[in-house]
Amino acid sequence: MLELIQIMLSPLNLLYEMIVGVRNALFDKGLLKSEKVNAKVVSIGNITVGGSGKTPAVIYVAKVLKSKGIKVGVLSRGYRRKAKGYLLVSDGNKIFTSVDECGDEIYLVAKECGVPAAVCERRVEGAERFLDDVELDVIVLDDAFQHRWIQRDMDALLFDQRFLLKVKSREQKLLPGGLMREPFSSIRRANAIIVNRKFAPKKELPKFFKELTAGKDVFYAFYKANEIVDLKTGETFELKEFSGQKSFVVCGIAKPHSFLAILEENNIDISNRKLFPDHKNYTLKEVEQIRAAFYKTNSYSVITTQKDAVKLSKYLRELDDIDIYFIRIEIDFDEREAFNSKIFNSINLQGGKNV
Repeated sequence: MLELIQIMLSPLNLLYEMIVGVRNALFDKGLLKSEKVNAKVVSIGNITVGGSGKTPAVIYVAKVLKSKGIKVGVLSRGYRRKAKGYLLVSDGNKIFTSVDECGDEIYLVAKECGVPAAVCERRVEGAERFLDDVELDVIVLDDAFQHRWIQRDMDALLFDQRFLLKVKSREQKLLPGGLMREPFSSIRRANAIIVNRKFAPKKELPKFFKELTAGKDVFYAFYKANEIVDLKTGETFELKEFSGQKSFVVCGIAKPHSFLAILEENNIDISNRKLFPDHKNYTLKEVEQIRAAFYKTNSYSVITTQKDAVKLSKYLRELDDIDIYFIRIEIDFDEREAFNSKIFNSINLQGGKNV
């Protein structure tokens, strides 16, 4: 169905390409200007729709900076949130909003990293108000490659390795006929390229991509599934403890392939599952669907993603008779030291001090 819709919308690709091209040209020529804020800025973004691993990458960068004593906060637009405008999500100690108000990704970041977090559609305004609320050395921008109104010291562009290998596929066409928000030529704006191989081995990258990234720092990232966490108690388990068990899998992320693959690799039965659209806002209706399917399939437990878990956590009373767990997946880098050095060199900060 999705492919049919993309084919029907493909005539609009040229119009979309013209709009994107004109907008980027205006920024490149200085007719539209990027504004500087009173903090170092690291942007993590992509040029595709969903599924590249931005949230794990944001969490990684925030944790690396925090570990060096640098005062770091994360600013997002808060995709599909109910509130509008600027909102302080956390001061690093306390979370002030619900996941519905701020969005699942930034809520997860605030909870996982323990750093200040905020949301605002307008990043310059958001950054300035964020800095009024919290003292920060560095702001990490989530999904901001296209938001060129704010200057950044590091502009990291993230790609899913599986997507890159689908050379000349329909997916590698611009919206609305494909999955690309910008053409590959936009790579020139980035000063760091991240190829996320997720749970797959490193593959030889296509020739066109090598040519476009020549002279740029290219890093390979991968996922680590370290543990399964009880959503109700926070107790952690090794994946092997669930081996051979029949679980009901619940997932509402853009590209669930990697999540399902890691379950299969650990001999966890995924034949019974319910896949929802990306950024699914769960209601009692979906919770009842999960309950009914869980009992109908006689499953041992419900296993979901960490992003889905933060949204399902408000229904713990409705799920009190079901064991529900999420897999904590973290991103890491094949060239970890080089990538970390790239971060610190870009912002000219080491251990919280200017160098």
